[in-house]
Amino acid sequence: VFLNTLTPKFYVALTGTSSLISGLILIFEWWYFRKYGTSFIEQVSVSHLRPLLGKKKKKKNVWRNPLNLFRGAEYNRYTWVTGKEPLTYYDMNLSAQDHQTFFTGDTQQLRPEDAVMQKAWRERNPQARIRAAYQAIEINHQCAAAYVLLAEEEATTITEAERLFKKALIILLCSEIFSLCNTAGKDINLLVYIKRRLAMCARKLGRIKEAVKMMRDLMKEFPLLGMLNIHENLLEALLELQAYADVQAVLAKYDGKTKLNKYLNTFEYQHTMILHKVDISLPKSATICYTSALLKARAVSDKFSPEAASRRGLSTAEMNAVEAIHRAVEFNPHVPKYLLEMKSLILPPEHILKRGDSEAVAYAFFHLQHWKRAEGALNLLHCTWEGTFRIIPYPLEKGHLFYPYPGCTETADRELLPSFHEVSVYPKKELPFFILFTAGLCSFTAMLAMLTHQFPELMGVFAKAFFSTLFAPLGFFADKMESFMPSSFWHQLTRI
Repeated sequence: VFLNTLTPKFYVALTGTSSLISGLILIFEWWYFRKYGTSFIEQVSVSHLRPLLGKKKKKKNVWRNPLNLFRGAEYNRYTWVTGKEPLTYYDMNLSAQDHQTFFTGDTQQLRPEDAVMQKAWRERNPQARIRAAYQAIEINHQCAAAYVLLAEEEATTITEAERLFKKALIILLCSEIFSLCNTAGKDINLLVYIKRRLAMCARKLGRIKEAVKMMRDLMKEFPLLGMLNIHENLLEALLELQAYADVQAVLAKYDGKTKLNKYLNTFEYQHTMILHKVDISLPKSATICYTSALLKARAVSDKFSPEAASRRGLSTAEMNAVEAIHRAVEFNPHVPKYLLEMKSLILPPEHILKRGDSEAVAYAFFHLQHWKRAEGALNLLHCTWEGTFRIIPYPLEKGHLFYPYPGCTETADRELLPSFHEVSVYPKKELPFFILFTAGLCSFTAMLAMLTHQFPELMGVFAKAFFSTLFAPLGFFADKMESFMPSSFWHQLTRI
């Protein structure tokens, strides 16, 4: 009875209202997508509904930046000039935890100076950390960790930092504790850290061959400390020497490519993440991927021309270079904008997130000069890097050669990078113009239908005014043409 009593006006109003609401939602979704690069509904469901259902967000692990700068000699200079802090508290807190773990070892066997250094690493104020280091030296003049802190934070030049590191190394090697217990974990870690920083000092001071030798010796002496990624320091130094054959030899050892064939990418794609946990041989970092791409691009970039390549097609060497670039971009899509100087560089953080913007900043900061040195390499990168996203199936998070791109990298990068830096986000495919145009047209006509039904007289007045305004210039133009054309022409046109 209720349905039979409903009039057609009710159905018109109902459909018009639903069209209007859906159109408004569509417009808002489009605006939010264009501004933030993601769907509002999807964002709400992932951020708010999923935790309510008991699904926790995946936590990303950050890594120590192998090429991190010196706080006193480099980071502080940026603060003195700009008044901005290049490091976030979250980043420095991670470094403090690293130092406490590496340099002081078991908390139940702390020496008095170690207890002071435990507190020193946790101090938020740089001057408080330096005062605590001097306090540890007063307790024990042979406290190598205190000299490490002074070299990192009090030294205002690389030369001064190198002097303090050498003093710490001598203390460590001459100490009775190290000579009697040379397998002590904390002393070994401190020794490796000091030698590595000395190698980096030599690299910054221009003694590159000496730095390369120190890094190679360190890798041979402590092969089990591969987690420190000393090979990335070695790669950067070898690229500075333009020893490309040695770079290729290092890459052959550390570049474990993911060999997922088409069968795995299609039929067994759902098992990719499971296999990844079992330890698929993945590349270690953006440094590995992009250095490999640089070497292959360098072989063909000096003679590469987009116009010639489009006419004759890509040669085998060019195809290998393009595939290497696509592989690198899929691993970390944020790097090309920094290498092509489409985005401003900042000082790299002390910790990086694999495949994130922080890793891209750290890589480009040290390797941009090597790409510029290879003639035409940046041009080849500019012409080919965006083609990566046409290879990856939609949605982009599925991945092609690697496991899916993590969706939570942006949150971690915002904690690692300073607030004045605009964090780069994973590129999204733009909606086609036809979809946007159709959605807008549908919403507009639905709104017109509803207004016409509710206010027929008023909408009629608006329609007459609109059409009279629209056709007024046409009438004026027709009058002018009639005055210029003979009457026989208008007679023939009328007959037609």
